[in-house]
Amino acid sequence: MVAVDDATFQELVNQALEALPGEHIRNISNVAILYEQEPTPLQRQKANLRPNQTLLGLYEGVPISQRQGMVRTLPDTITLFKLPLQQRAQTIPELREEIKHTLWHEIAHYYGLNHDQIHNLE
Repeated sequence: MVAVDDATFQELVNQALEALPGEHIRNISNVAILYEQEPTPLQRQKANLRPNQTLLGLYEGVPISQRQGMVRTLPDTITLFKLPLQQRAQTIPELREEIKHTLWHEIAHYYGLNHDQIHNLE
C-alpha cells in the first residue's frame, strides 16, 4: 500500500484527469469530481456491496444517455475513494494509474455505459 497526503492525492487526480484521452473527457459538463477517504454506508448500500467488497469510485447522477432533454441544475458527482485506491497500489505511479482507470470507469457511467460495456471496452 502506498499512502499519500490529501494534497498529493488531489494532484494525482488532476494528473490522471489530464491524461485521459479523447473528446469524451473534454465534453464532460456539470460533473463534480471529488474524493473521500472511503465510501459511506449509504454509498455501499446503493452499490449493493457485500461486506468484503470495496469501492474505488462512484458515479452519482443521471447518465447523459438517459436524460432525454432533462435539464439538471445540481452537478452529477464522481467520487474517488482514497483509502481503497491506495490499498491497490504499491508505488505512486501505480496509484496514479489506479486513479486514472477509476476515473475513466466512472466517466463511462456518466455517458451511460454499464459494467459489461465498460469491461468490453477495457
